[in-house]
Amino acid sequence: MDGDNQTTVTEFLLLGLSEDSVQEELVFGMFLGMYMVTISGNLLIILIISCDPRLHTPMYFFLANLSSVDICFSSVTVPKALVNHMVGSKSITYTECMVQMYFLFIFGIMDGFLLSVMAYDRYVAICHPLHYTLMMRPRFCVLLVAISWVITHLHALLHTLLMVRLTFCSHNAVPHFYCDPYLVLKLSCSDTFINDVTAFAEGGMIFTTPFVCIVVSYAYICSKVLKMPSVHGIRKAMSTCGSHLTVVCLFYGAILGVYMHPSSSYSLQDAVASVFFTVVTPMANPFIYSLRNRDIKGALRKIILRS
Repeated sequence: MDGDNQTTVTEFLLLGLSEDSVQEELVFGMFLGMYMVTISGNLLIILIISCDPRLHTPMYFFLANLSSVDICFSSVTVPKALVNHMVGSKSITYTECMVQMYFLFIFGIMDGFLLSVMAYDRYVAICHPLHYTLMMRPRFCVLLVAISWVITHLHALLHTLLMVRLTFCSHNAVPHFYCDPYLVLKLSCSDTFINDVTAFAEGGMIFTTPFVCIVVSYAYICSKVLKMPSVHGIRKAMSTCGSHLTVVCLFYGAILGVYMHPSSSYSLQDAVASVFFTVVTPMANPFIYSLRNRDIKGALRKIILRS
C-alpha cells in the first residue's frame, strides 16, 4: 500500500463483548460488580496480612504482592470499559491503547512469576522444613519479587516498543473490551514478522519459565508427600498447597484458552477465556486463599472483633 493512501490511526474502537444493548447492560453490571469485589477482596487480604504480625511470613508476603498485582491487573482493563459504556463511547486513543498493553504485559506476567515464587516457597516449606527460615530470609524474598518486577518491565517494554514501531491504517476496530495485543497486532498494515517471532521466542520463554518452575516444585512436593508416614502430615501438606494449585489452574487455564489454540478469528471461546483471565481470576484469588486458610480467617475475625 502506498504511503499516500494510508491514514494513520489515532484511536481504536473497542467493540466490547456484545453488540446487543440489553446484553451490554448485563455485561456492564457484571463487570462493575466483579470489579468492586476484586478491589475490596484483595484490599482486605492486604489489610489482614499487614495488621496481623503472625502473618508476616514469606508465604503471606508473596500473597500480599499477588493481591496488589491482581488489583492493578483488573484496573488496567475494567475501568476503561465501564467508563466507555457510561459515556456511550467505544473509542480509546492510540496512546492509551499502547499504555494499556504495556501494563497488561507487566501485571499479566507478574502474576505468573509470583505464582512460581509461591510454589518455590511451598517446596522449601514441605521438602526442607528445618532450613525454611534460613532459605527464605526476608531479603531473599524481597529479592525474588524485585527480580520478577524487573523481568516483567523489560518484557513489557520490549513488546510495547515493537508494537509502537508498526503502522496502523484504516482498520481500527478491536473486537474486545480492551486492547488485546494479539488483536491489535492483526490490525497493523506493517510487516509484523519481528513481532511474531519475538512473541513466539521471548514471550514463550517468559510464559513457560514460571510454569515449569511450578511443575518442578510440585513434582518434588508430591514425591515428598507420598513418602510421609502419617495421613495427618499428608493432609497438612496438601492443605497448604490446595489454594495455590487452584489459582494456578485458573490462571494458566485461562491463558491457554486465550492464546494457545489456533484461531483465524476472534470467537466466543476467546471472549470467555479473556474475561476469566483479566476479571474472574483476580476476583477469585482472595476467596480461594481466605476460605481455606485458618490463619487468614482467624486474623479477619480478630479485626472484626476489634472494630
